[in-house]
Amino acid sequence: MKLKITLKKSPIACLQVHKDTVAALGLRKVGMTVVREDNACVRGQIFRVKHMVEVEEINE
Repeated sequence: MKLKITLKKSPIACLQVHKDTVAALGLRKVGMTVVREDNACVRGQIFRVKHMVEVEEINE
């Protein structure tokens, strides 16, 4: 299973760890979407910035 992650809010006024996490997910601009494998590492990153991203599960 894969996860479709979309950045909904800008990380400009957020903590540095949140900015770094958004960058680690591969998101650069608001509205940008990436597809990542569903694993514990990615789930942890999403949990840290859950207030800024929207997540959808993709079954392939």
